[in-house]
This record gives sequence, C-alpha cells and structure tokens, in this order.
Amino acid sequence: MNSEHSHGLIPDLPIEQRWSAWIPRYLVPIDPKRMGHYFTDVLIIGGGLAGLRAAHEIDPSLRTIILTKDKVEESNSAYAQGGIASVWDPEDRFDNHVQDTLVAGCDLCDAGTVDMVVREAPQRIMELIEWGTRFDSSDGQLVLGREGGHSHQRIIHALGDATGKEIMRAMIAHTRTRPNIEVLEEAFTIDLLTHEGRCCGAVVSIANRPPVLVWAKETILCTGGCGQVFRESTNPKLATGDGHGIAFRAGARMRDMEFMQFHPTVLYIAGSSRTLITEAIRGEGAYLVDSSGYRFMGDYDPRLELAPRDVVSKAIVSQMEKTQSPCVYLTLKHLNPEHVRSRFPGIAKVCNSFGLDIAQDAIPVRPGAHYMIGGADVDREARTSLPGLWGAGEVTSTGLHGANRLASNSLLEGLVFGSIAGRNASAAALAQAGRELRVLPVANPTRSPSSLPIDISDIRNSVRSLMWRSVGVQRRGDRLEDALHEIQRYCSYVLSHDLGNVDGWELQNMLTVSLMMTTAALFRTESRGVHFRTDFPAADNDRWRKHLSQVRS
Repeated sequence: MNSEHSHGLIPDLPIEQRWSAWIPRYLVPIDPKRMGHYFTDVLIIGGGLAGLRAAHEIDPSLRTIILTKDKVEESNSAYAQGGIASVWDPEDRFDNHVQDTLVAGCDLCDAGTVDMVVREAPQRIMELIEWGTRFDSSDGQLVLGREGGHSHQRIIHALGDATGKEIMRAMIAHTRTRPNIEVLEEAFTIDLLTHEGRCCGAVVSIANRPPVLVWAKETILCTGGCGQVFRESTNPKLATGDGHGIAFRAGARMRDMEFMQFHPTVLYIAGSSRTLITEAIRGEGAYLVDSSGYRFMGDYDPRLELAPRDVVSKAIVSQMEKTQSPCVYLTLKHLNPEHVRSRFPGIAKVCNSFGLDIAQDAIPVRPGAHYMIGGADVDREARTSLPGLWGAGEVTSTGLHGANRLASNSLLEGLVFGSIAGRNASAAALAQAGRELRVLPVANPTRSPSSLPIDISDIRNSVRSLMWRSVGVQRRGDRLEDALHEIQRYCSYVLSHDLGNVDGWELQNMLTVSLMMTTAALFRTESRGVHFRTDFPAADNDRWRKHLSQVRS
C-alpha cells in the first residue's frame, strides 16, 4: 500500500483481534493437481457498473475474464433508481457538490478523493451517453432532479426511476463488442488465491460445478454490497457480502465496516418483498407523515424531507417508536398526479400491484439496509493493501462517503474508481508481458465436509434477524455485545466446515461480514453518520474522527 494512502489527516485505528480463530483462510479444500485451471491477464470479479467500467479500460491485447455471480443483467447497479450525481447545471459548481458530500459524510470523508470524483463526473456521464445510455431529457437537455443533502438539482436519471437498469443495458451491450473480454455468468467466487503475499486469481464454482482455479496477473474486486445481512433490505438476494468476505480472508485491510447506510424509505407491506422507494420521490416534493397524518420531519431537521439519509432514517425510527407504529408514510397527493405517475413509473407499477395509487394514497415505508460504506481499503489509485488486487464500487472503502453516503454518489463512485482500477490493473498486467502464468502452490489445510446437520436457511434467517434487531439503525452496547457473542457462536461451527455449495458459501460470507460489522460497531463508542449508538448519541471528533480497520491475522 502506498505510504501516502492519504485519507487527509484522518488516522486509521486497527481493531486488534485474532480473527483467524473465527475466520478460516479458504472455505474449500484446494488441490491444484485435481482441479481445473483457467488463465487470464486480468480477472474482474463482479459484473455490475464498477466491474464493466473497469473492463473498458483494459488494453485490447490483454485477455480479460469477468465473473458474475448471476446473469450479467442481475447486479445491485441494475436496481439503482435515483440516478447519478453530477454538476451539470450552469448555476451549480464543483465546489457545491464537494461541500454537500463532505457535510453528508460527517467529518470522515477524504477531501482529495471527494474533489477527484466530483470533477470527473461530467466526463464519466458523457462516456455513458456515447456508449448508448439514454438519460431522461427535455428539449435536448438532460433533466436534473434533486435529492436529500444536495444543494442544487444535479441528479441525472433514466426511465424516470430506473436509472441503473438503463445504464447497465447500455454497458452490457458495449462490453459485448469487446473481443478480449469474456463474461462467465453464474460463476461464484469462493475465495481469492494468494501466493507469497500477492493475489494471483480466484477459486471459482461455475454453474454449481466443482471449484476451479482462475489464475490472473491482476485481479479487480467489484462484487457490490452486503444488504442481505439484514432482514430488511433494498438489495437483491445476491448481495450477501461475498467480496467483503473473500477480501478479508485473503488478508486485505478492511475499513469502516460499522457504516451500513439504511435507506429511509422502503415499501413496507407485510408479506411482500422490500422495494426501494427512491429518494428522488422526496426530491420531487413528497411529504413524510406518521400514522396520524402528522408531517413530522420538521421536529427533527430544518431541511425536512431533504435532510441526508442518516437523519431521515433516525427520524423515521424515532417517530415509529413515538406512535407505536410499524411504519410511516410518504404522501404525494398535494402534487400534480400526472407528473407523479409519469416521473415514477416503476414505483407506480409496484404500488399499484398492492392497490396503491402513488398520486393519491399514502405509501407505507420504513428504513432498510441499502448501501455498505465500508469495505476493502483502497487508495486513490484503486489499490487495496493486497498486492495484485484492485477494487472499485460498493465492496471498497475509498474515502468518498465518509460516515454517510450522499444520495446518487454511488453509481458515480463505481464509474470513477472502476475506470481507475481498470486503467491501473491494465498497466500492471502489461508490465508483466514476459511473465507466463503458471500454477502456483497454495497453502491450504485440509477441510472436511460438514458432518453436522446444519440448516443453512434457518441460520441465515436467524443471523439476518439478529443483525436487524441489534446492528440496525439504532445500536446499543449491551445489544451489540450479545449479538457479537451469538455471531461468534455461529461462526465456531459454520465456518469450520466445507459446506460445498453456493448457499453455504453465502452464509459463511454473511457471518464473516456480520462479525466484522458488529465488532466495529461495538468498538466505535460514538454516533456518526449512519452509525447511531443510543448509549453514545453524540459525535466525538477528539476521540473518534478515525477510520477503524480490520485485518485477518
């Protein structure tokens, strides 16, 4: 890692633990003499926006393999509703976007990273347009929206409320024109391969077949988030923290793992899947009201519904407790109904399936796990602390988001750091032009299949409920301690066995992420951004303006 890893003047504080007591190095036995092998110059793990953007920077002479856990169309990126934040309006300025990001990040952003990302935004947007993305426009000009925490209208969106879907459509089509890029779908990455302290590829199960070894000169990690660790989440089922787990087991430094952002407004209807209600709906003027119809945000913040997400989430939870209700409501009935339905066609369709007209009816909502701010620590060149491994997107901690991500900065981060990671990994692979890839010895103790009757589904549900109760929007020391002990108990018998299938490996990754997250949340005895401790309700810059880091040892 570059010694000038420079996240401003904010120090790292390592959490000292004997992680190897709970976390094994590899989840499966590895015997190179008995396993299949692939060889590639650059390996990209993850086919969301960050991964595809990285692929477009790889030199055409280099063989590139992209591994996607599901079909390439299925990723967290594709579910992004709101849009991409970028200074576009002549009345807006880069400094405004920078300042909004820093304020939302609660004194934990890296100012240099924020400035770099914000200034690259227009260029990255133009690339998407050149590659076929059709953003919403009027009279030849991009339509700009506004979301919580933004001082200006700068949210560029597509298909009303399906920005991620449109961007990914264009990116996938453009990727398929590149002959040096091979996409392997339904390829589950079990672990990163390392040799003599360097990443050299990955252990992969393709279409549920026995694991193979994919050897690479350079590897880029772009696996997305881990919202499924919580019972209530906006994330698709594939977001089980696999990238966080494999990076940690391989020895990469993980950072800010206590900072999970909870989206304030998730559709709450008993028995239904939890659907995100985009922040842009509040940007268009929606009110938040409680069960008695009272518009309550004025009691918590002068910015009302356009306060940053951490503020709104806490306010909603507090109001639910005051009213003893399971949810609050979004109402748009004071707005033009035709505009509401045309601006948010996807949300209108979902709500209509439950008999709700978004232009007239109150929409029941509550917070849900949405975006993981913490992850593999990367510098401004997208390097992780593990040589040979680069990172981009939600699986990383870049310093952009601080302790609370500003709305619509996530797709932007994936684009900017994806391009950086791809460019630098490509240069590093080209520098190894004379080196032939070969099978390397892998140090891995023999592991036996589980002889215990482990009910993977039952444990998964239990862990998700535990994390939601004890490591959710509101946290408290005694409940965090109890949760940590319970997670350690699960880890003691679930992580010690080869579970042999995707469901089992996902559970092991979820437990690994839960262990890191709960440990960090217990360690940080203050409230900052998305991390809210009811027993330490104030921020403490003197003691806690620090990044917490964790390394398996």
